Amino acid sequence: MNKTFDQTSISLKGFYLLFFFGLGSLFPLLGVYFKEEVGLSGTEIGTLMSISPVVMIFAQPLWGMITDFSRRPRSVLGLTLLLTAGLGYSILLLDSYLWLLLLLILFSFMQSALVPVSDSILLNYVQKENKQYGNYRLFGAVGFAIAVYIAGRLAETFGTQVIFYMFAAVLFLCILFVFNMPKENQSLKTDMKKGIDKLIKMPSFIIFLIATFLVFGPIFANNFYFGFYIQETGGTLAGVGLAFLLAAGSEAPFMKFAGLTIKKWGMMQIMMFAAAVSAVRWTFYFFEPSFSIVLATTIAQGFSVGLFIPAAMEYVRMYTPSEVRATAVSLYSAVGNGLGSWFCTFVGGIIFDKFSIFYTYLFFGVLSFAGLLMVIILSKMEQEPVLVHRSI
Repeated sequence: MNKTFDQTSISLKGFYLLFFFGLGSLFPLLGVYFKEEVGLSGTEIGTLMSISPVVMIFAQPLWGMITDFSRRPRSVLGLTLLLTAGLGYSILLLDSYLWLLLLLILFSFMQSALVPVSDSILLNYVQKENKQYGNYRLFGAVGFAIAVYIAGRLAETFGTQVIFYMFAAVLFLCILFVFNMPKENQSLKTDMKKGIDKLIKMPSFIIFLIATFLVFGPIFANNFYFGFYIQETGGTLAGVGLAFLLAAGSEAPFMKFAGLTIKKWGMMQIMMFAAAVSAVRWTFYFFEPSFSIVLATTIAQGFSVGLFIPAAMEYVRMYTPSEVRATAVSLYSAVGNGLGSWFCTFVGGIIFDKFSIFYTYLFFGVLSFAGLLMVIILSKMEQEPVLVHRSI
């Protein structure tokens, strides 16, 4: 029994480590590759990089239905890993903007299955075994951080083409861990229409969605533009890797202790603090600090991402009715990770093209300050029900 448990636990941790290692080896430097090797404009790069979050909104529910229908989540996960690896490598073979656009739509569709299906398997497992989701998801943050550092070093020596070899090879290896993952999966389907109808009648939840759109959009878009920013401040590709290592690596310890922090200071206070840190960070980057100062500020990502995500999930858990909570999580993910990421990546590319990368980060800062305002409004809206509840 212990042996089976250890194999399952190791397989889940190994999967998240390698899967996010693959993402970290490709996406942070993909925009740099498009600019330096293919010669695309900022607007074209922004369009290509914004495809994934848009496709995700529509594709993830479809993959959920496929998984529910087949009842074989491991098979779905293994097949989509294989196809994602092959399609990711194929990006290297194309240099036409139109063909890249079409390929990235297909690539994003396959990739969209990986997170919800693997998360579904893991959530079912941790609930069954009474474990903590964060203790497994941490390996993803570690894998991503290490990958960007290694990819940056290798790209500096061998060229940015190396990121495609790394991505494909690691995802192929990732398939080996799928075989020892649990067979059961937690159903991804939910009555979306009924849930949405109920949630849109909650003004506070609408404010929450707007806040996540404004705060998460710049955070996710930063993954695509930070490489350009580092180079503009005098950093090399190896410097890009180091910056991402520090930024993404700082998320892990904050995620681990987020629960205790939220319990001590309060969910709304943590959300406000995390949003404020993001807003100040992006706005500060507009003033063109030196590369060394940028490196020193990357730890701010631990405060913003490592605290905001758990606090936002806690908000959904506390303030949405249990019968529509699955829909609330889906909407939260679609608006923040999907729409917010697409909007900031797309518009950020246009601003980059017309002005400079520094104005892109000013745009991120303005949006994040607006997001902070939404969180403050949300805090005021939720204050009265909490006080009433406590007085009963």
